[in-house]
Amino acid sequence: MLEPWRTAKVIKIEQATPSTRRFWLEVQDLERFDFKPGQFVTLDLPIHEQKNKRWRSYSIASWPNGTNVIELVIVLLQGGLGTTYLFNEVSVGGELTLRGPQGVFTLQHELDRDLYLICTGTGIAPFRAMVNYIHEHAIPHKNIYLIFGTRTLPDSLYADEMQQLENELQGFNYYRAFSQETDLPAKSYSGYVHVAYEDIISRDKQPAYFFLCGWKEMIDEAKQKIQQLGYDRKDIHLELYG
Repeated sequence: MLEPWRTAKVIKIEQATPSTRRFWLEVQDLERFDFKPGQFVTLDLPIHEQKNKRWRSYSIASWPNGTNVIELVIVLLQGGLGTTYLFNEVSVGGELTLRGPQGVFTLQHELDRDLYLICTGTGIAPFRAMVNYIHEHAIPHKNIYLIFGTRTLPDSLYADEMQQLENELQGFNYYRAFSQETDLPAKSYSGYVHVAYEDIISRDKQPAYFFLCGWKEMIDEAKQKIQQLGYDRKDIHLELYG
């Protein structure tokens, strides 16, 4: 059963990278907005007469904390009606119509194997929610590898936070892959995100679950490579953008 449409007030906006913004939304008619880390909300934006052409879905980048505030992280797509509206027309104090939570891209089983969270760009949003939730609730887990692919160093969403989590959450490992960066920081790779997880697995292959979030091309290639490394298709979970 779908959740009803609700009104959310924009209470904060922050520029995260040159092309990405963080939006904090307060769901007005709820005291607490309950969801599972990895779920998404759908926004109904005034950009088209047809309902289904107004809807845009975004993963929740925050984790459940008992309040009615959630965070979305959104990249501006050139020519994209939805993100152009959000970047040019939406300001603090404004309202948005949303529905959710939705989706089954969540941690539905015990974390009794290594966990690979593989993403590009704003695909890090559901994984940020998952890792912080695991940390705050002291959920038992094996090794966790968050592998983030992007172009350049300034595009590294939540980098400081992820590095801090490495120090606080036992077994959590944060790696980056840069396709257009020459000055590589520690624990990073030159190239696309596939280079990173292939190298890590080659050093210590263990039973694992894989969660993939990003554009279709990346996910299709990752699915193929992970299965070629000897893992089962049923252990790969997807959240597709576009």
